Amino acid sequence: MNYGWQGTQAPYSCGYLVPVVLKILDRLQPTRVLDIGCGNGVLCSAMARAGYRVTGIENDDAGVELARTSFPHIRFYHFGVQDDPARLLAAERELFDVVVATEVIEHLYAPHELPQYARAVLSDAGILILTTPYHGYLKNLALSVLNKWDSHHGPLWHGGHIKFWSRKTLSRLLRDAGFEVVGFRGIGRCPFFWKSMALIARKTHGVA
Repeated sequence: MNYGWQGTQAPYSCGYLVPVVLKILDRLQPTRVLDIGCGNGVLCSAMARAGYRVTGIENDDAGVELARTSFPHIRFYHFGVQDDPARLLAAERELFDVVVATEVIEHLYAPHELPQYARAVLSDAGILILTTPYHGYLKNLALSVLNKWDSHHGPLWHGGHIKFWSRKTLSRLLRDAGFEVVGFRGIGRCPFFWKSMALIARKTHGVA
C-alpha cells in the first residue's frame, strides 16, 4: 500500500500536532512509546529526541523505507492495524506504556481495528493518544455557509480522508474498544473551529 510518501520532510500537520503530543507525553512520562501509522518517521524522531524509547509501525511501503533510512536508531516495522499485534510483540518482547496515532484513523475503512490493536500492545492502564481532524457543530456550519465542503472532503486526494470524526463519535469508538477517555485537546485555530483534536484514553480492565 502506498499513500504517497516521497521524502523526509515533516507533514504540514506536524507543525501543530508534535508540540501537543510532546506536551502530553511530558505529563505522562512513559518509557516505551509506539507510533501507529508513523509515516516517514518524523514524529518518532521528535519523541526519541525528547528521551522516549520509540518504535514505529507503518502500512505504507515507501514510508517505512524512508523512516528506516532517515532514523536508523529507531525500530520501524511494516505493519498495519489489520495485522496481528502478536507479530509486533514477538519482535519487541515488551508491552508499551503509550500508543500514539496522529491523523491516521480518518484514513481507515475499519477504524475499530486501530484501538483494538493499541489495546493489545499496551500495558495495564496504558494510554492511547489519538488525533484526527476535528468536526463539530460550529465548524460544520461554517464549512456549509462558506461552501467549503468539497475542498474540505478532498475526494480527489489519493489515500485521503474517508471518515470524519466528532468528539462524540470518536469517544464512542474508544469506549467500545475497551478504553476510558480521560482527556481532550482542541488543536490549532480558535475553540470549536480547531484543525484537529486529541483524545487521551486509558486502557480499562474490561474485555473489549
